Amino acid sequence: MAKAKKLTKKDLAHFREVLEERREKITATVQESREEGIGFEREDLPDEVDLAATESDQAMRLMLRDRERVLLRKVEKALAKIDAETYGQCENCDDPIDIKRLEARPVTDLCILCKEEQEQMERSYAE
Repeated sequence: MAKAKKLTKKDLAHFREVLEERREKITATVQESREEGIGFEREDLPDEVDLAATESDQAMRLMLRDRERVLLRKVEKALAKIDAETYGQCENCDDPIDIKRLEARPVTDLCILCKEEQEQMERSYAE
């Protein structure tokens, strides 16, 4: 497999823009979720089926909110790496991460070989 090239200033500017847009979208989604609220009054729900459905919706909203928070932290970490001039560098082996991988997943911090190795190890622990 050919070794990935180091990112240019133009590449870094592109990824900064992509990551900042993603941060704005996540922040807006979280804000909308807060405005919708997750509370409800039991008296407002006519029966147990409505209550169960509402509780299920509430659990789903909380789970999505948590996922958004995790993704936001990853975006912030990637932006900090751009500032530190370490973006696009594998945290495990220090090799450059292929630009196609970064395009597909701008918050990634592992090259494809290290990620495959990590997943292989996780599968072996699961067995």
